[in-house]
Amino acid sequence: MSKKESSFLGMLLSLLIITVISGFSLGFVNDLTIAPKAKAKLEKKVNALKLVLPDFDNNPVEDMKLIKSEAVADSVEIYPAYLKNEFVGAAVIGTTDKGFSGLIKIMIGFKPTGEIENVVVLEQKETPGLGTKLTEDKFLQQFKGVNISTFKLKVKKDGGDVDALTGATISSRAFCDATQMAYDAFIKNNGSLIELKN
Repeated sequence: MSKKESSFLGMLLSLLIITVISGFSLGFVNDLTIAPKAKAKLEKKVNALKLVLPDFDNNPVEDMKLIKSEAVADSVEIYPAYLKNEFVGAAVIGTTDKGFSGLIKIMIGFKPTGEIENVVVLEQKETPGLGTKLTEDKFLQQFKGVNISTFKLKVKKDGGDVDALTGATISSRAFCDATQMAYDAFIKNNGSLIELKN
């Protein structure tokens, strides 16, 4: 009986030691990767800003504003762009969890008039070969240059102007939802962005 107890205690002690070592190892590796992950995320955001905004000479990341919105739990990120102290547009991050596989996060560049300069998909987990096509230029082109105040931001199946992706209507609707959220945040704060550098 005592032999069984001692072998059980030995196994329990071994398991405890392995768990403690594994926990410390995972924590150490996580600490090592936090800075590189943050740097990569920032670089991705800066590259997206260059793609969606017209020419600018300020640092939109430093001038970024967080705006409260009823549409999302978190604040909306707005990156204003200025050229020679004149407001030339803003990039807004739109998000939705209504995608077929959950979160879709996009960055949209708006001109001061509200027209879309360009769109970049930052994150998505849609079905490969179907929903992932929302990252392709063929789908994104239909949004460039449109002003959502005169553009029906719904898929054609729902009476709108957006050509949905074949076999990925849910992803297309979610993209429209994220775009609308970004546009609403831009329009609501457009005046304060223009005045920011004056």
